[in-house]
Amino acid sequence: MHIRYGFRIDMLCDAPMPLLAMMDIHPSRRSDITMADPLVARQVSNPRESIPSVEFLDGSGNLGRWMMVPAGGIILRARGIIYHSGFAEEQGPEAEAVAPERLTPDLLPFLRASRFCETDKLAATARQRFSAVAAGWPKVAAICDFVHHHLRYNAKLATSTRSAFEVFEEETGASRDYAHLAITLCRCMDVPARYCSGYLPPIGVDKENREDGFSAWFEAYLGDRWWTFNASDALPRIGHVLIARGRDASDVPGLTAFGPHRTVHFRVIAEEVDGARFPISSARRREHSARQSLFSGSGR
Repeated sequence: MHIRYGFRIDMLCDAPMPLLAMMDIHPSRRSDITMADPLVARQVSNPRESIPSVEFLDGSGNLGRWMMVPAGGIILRARGIIYHSGFAEEQGPEAEAVAPERLTPDLLPFLRASRFCETDKLAATARQRFSAVAAGWPKVAAICDFVHHHLRYNAKLATSTRSAFEVFEEETGASRDYAHLAITLCRCMDVPARYCSGYLPPIGVDKENREDGFSAWFEAYLGDRWWTFNASDALPRIGHVLIARGRDASDVPGLTAFGPHRTVHFRVIAEEVDGARFPISSARRREHSARQSLFSGSGR
């Protein structure tokens, strides 16, 4: 299957301001793009004039762009089509926990507290609820189930400042809130967990009250690799298209403007391409066929 993705965001400002954008498809997924219309930035005052940017990779391998927005504002736009296997994310019910003393230094930041994940405030709750659950995949799955049932999904209540502890207390939120709470509980149980942002089309789920195409999920480190989990839904989702990873949402903001501004247009698209055909290599077809036969019968 293929997924059409993209956005347009118009921001107005009275004076020039620097802008950091982290909205490109993650480098690990760029080889799956079959039709690209890369991110472009243009002046609001003269839409024919582009705004130059400097591309860079941050410490987590995310692609960022640094640019100077002129007085008047900026029009940001990107779109494309990307290949996806059409299967739910891979499951690993036998994946084992890794003892903290065996973790490599690069994994340690994903065990500690971060801006939106206050492990100190939820450690007692995590121990009370999950200490008796078998370590490894069963424990992370139990955390996802708890978060899914403890919170009431409401994308309209999303805010940029709500922390995991506040989410736990208020019992409601959007996908980033589900991710932050699950990440925090995993870290409290010595499971490295990291935040993911990207596109997630409503494939196989009710579209009502869904977010605008951007979404959040998380990855937990079990065995010898990272595994994708999504506590927002009872079943594994189809169609994750990664943009960025970090300790929490504060590491991967889509746009960071360094000056007064206002957003006057915000539109995102993430949907399955209906009936279209795009080229894909025979090697990749074999790879996904093998995955289908191996994982289609497994569940969380």
